[in-house]
Amino acid sequence: MTSVPYCVFRALSTRWHALITVAPTLPPPTGQLSRSRRASSSALVVALASMALLLAGPGLTAAYADSKYDKKNAKIARDLDDEIASYSPSKPRWARDINGVRHVQSIVVSNSPDPEMRDLRAQVLRHGGTVNAVHRSMRAITVRMPGRHVQELSRRADVISISPNRETRRTFSALESITGALTGNVRTYNSSASYTGVDGRGIGIAVLDSGVMKSHDAFDNGLNRVKRNVNMHNASVANFGTSISTVTSLQPGSVARAIYEGIIAADGESILDPFGHGTHVASVAAGRFYAPTDNASPDISGIAPMANIYDVRVLDGLGSGTVSDAIAGIEWVIYHAKEYNIRVMNLSLAGGSTESWQTDPLCVAVRNASAAGITVVVAAGNYGASSGGNEAYGTIGSPGNDPSVITVGAAHFQGTTERSDDTVNKFSSRGPTRGALIDATGVRRVDNLLKPDLVAPGNKIVGAAATANNTLSWNFLGSFYRDYFVTPLGIQPTLKQTVMQMSGTSIAAPAVAGTVALMLQANPGLTPPLIKAILQYSAQPIPGANLLQQGAGLLNVDGAVRLARTLRTDIQAAVNAGTISAGDSLLASGMTMPAATSTINGQTFDWSRIVYVGGNQMVSGQALFTRYQPIWDQRLVWASNRADRYMVSYWPANDDVPGNTFVKAITSTPASNQTMLTWGVRQATALAGPSSSIGGTGAFMPTAILSALLRSGAGYLLANGIILSEGVVLSEGIILNEGVVLSEGVIISEGLILSEGVILSEGVILSESVPLIEP
Repeated sequence: MTSVPYCVFRALSTRWHALITVAPTLPPPTGQLSRSRRASSSALVVALASMALLLAGPGLTAAYADSKYDKKNAKIARDLDDEIASYSPSKPRWARDINGVRHVQSIVVSNSPDPEMRDLRAQVLRHGGTVNAVHRSMRAITVRMPGRHVQELSRRADVISISPNRETRRTFSALESITGALTGNVRTYNSSASYTGVDGRGIGIAVLDSGVMKSHDAFDNGLNRVKRNVNMHNASVANFGTSISTVTSLQPGSVARAIYEGIIAADGESILDPFGHGTHVASVAAGRFYAPTDNASPDISGIAPMANIYDVRVLDGLGSGTVSDAIAGIEWVIYHAKEYNIRVMNLSLAGGSTESWQTDPLCVAVRNASAAGITVVVAAGNYGASSGGNEAYGTIGSPGNDPSVITVGAAHFQGTTERSDDTVNKFSSRGPTRGALIDATGVRRVDNLLKPDLVAPGNKIVGAAATANNTLSWNFLGSFYRDYFVTPLGIQPTLKQTVMQMSGTSIAAPAVAGTVALMLQANPGLTPPLIKAILQYSAQPIPGANLLQQGAGLLNVDGAVRLARTLRTDIQAAVNAGTISAGDSLLASGMTMPAATSTINGQTFDWSRIVYVGGNQMVSGQALFTRYQPIWDQRLVWASNRADRYMVSYWPANDDVPGNTFVKAITSTPASNQTMLTWGVRQATALAGPSSSIGGTGAFMPTAILSALLRSGAGYLLANGIILSEGVVLSEGIILNEGVVLSEGVIISEGLILSEGVILSEGVILSESVPLIEP
């Protein structure tokens, strides 16, 4: 049985037309729109949507139209609701019969003003349930309770959503050379063991995965760069047998906090990564290993070879865990981020969910991390092709479907360091996002956000292989899939220098995470959304691949670091203090915008100049970086017609704990009227036109073509920017509107999917650990 995230739809034809049909151009936005102007804009969007439906032909209109979600509770995730209704004999991991009563373990997301959610917890207890964990930073609790009471709990005003505690699974260095990390703008080697330039030094990268073998030479190069190992499984949050009914506050310096930290501490364990996925992922992001000339092992240095690593284990020895474990790991990172200078978080796992990014608990957790100033990098998933080999769109997993994270697809570098022959891997998950929210009238509203954000090398990447600390006892993957991961390299294993090759978007994601560490070393003042914009703007479009396949293009470390250095180093401090305003200069003193080209391995290419904003729009132009754009505030999240402002509160100082260091809670409210983008930004969405898979327009437009149009000066300049008015974000030229995404030659299905005779389940976070190597 195969498990995939969200709804899968596959293209029956991937043939691109040479002629690109461009939609009628929109009049240039002029800031806050009048009601009549908004009406005319909406009419144009409807017209574009109607064009897409007409092109789709008879019979497809019903597939795109929103439909009533009959007999379903809008607050309860579909798979949980189905289980409660059916009480199936083949119950999932999060359901169990106790004394003849079906109990379910769920994550309840709340908007309670009380961070302890005492009244909500009390109702769970009254219904015969127990509270497993309180996730204060995201106002949520993990509970176990009789399924028959879930509906009643959902009717509370302080309950936003209830989701099952789903299972999770692990979804001269060639890598340095391919990505542009070895240009003069990043770092250059003086010898095989020394170099000059940025290397991630001082920046912390949290790796939420199956563990990291800290004694491997890739990390223990005299500096012990794996600073902490913690294991969320030790806390047994999701264990039915150890549920608790009382949860004490884990404030800094408290006995409860000390006990919890002691339980999850894994620094002294002899086997830190029995599965083997996390060690490889960490080495791609921050490995530093140049083997002696008499050793057959290759150089497996990662992108940021001197960054600090924080191993947060959320997957067990077989690569499985739960969403609750992952949330606990994210909260640990948020709590310690300032203390340890953790500026980057990598999640190389992709979860199945029918929920919108607005309510999915894993999305809520990563969005909180971003609001706290942590740049979150997530694997897109490995479901870009169906079992029959057909291209499958709409397969981005959770939390890669969240607009605040950097979602990374995988590129095939064809075994060369040249970038001109790179392609998008067939297995790499495609957009758009297909989670949905049930509105107050019972209509299912699909998110349809543009993803992935970019792609990075993710095929046959050689990295560190975990063993027991003092033996050559191989990890699970190295043993079970030896013929795929180890044998082809033909390298004699050496203790603490073992290597293996892996493929997947989970290997592409840490290449981006390492790049973020380099950017932050070069400019510590960057915010998470600004970092994502720089990565997209400087990416190299892969010819022939569209926006839903590659996002803005292929990772360009050279361009990202160069653009980061151009900007002020106090941006984040000014944002947090509220001392920077829309339109203020972002350029560092004496700096100008760099040329939008890079030269890597002797080949010069243009940057994409494409940046995704608002979930389903695209913008461009130097004004994105020469002037402060309010969307660079990590506490502001905007997607489609929703914008929220997040507030981060910290525990107060006491004799033993410094103030403004440890996050206490993170809350959100609808954003008030404000500017989102300033004048001078170039609107690029209308250039793509209505979405047509055959015509290669809209969401299916090849990134390189849109980039070429922008380089030629196409697109409208925003005269007064985009302004949030009357609680609604005014967006023009939306590509993906009200569930209308696809046109001719593409089939879309919702909910439980039957694809070519294979039942595809939802609710499993998938690792990228099975053999995915493409020739």
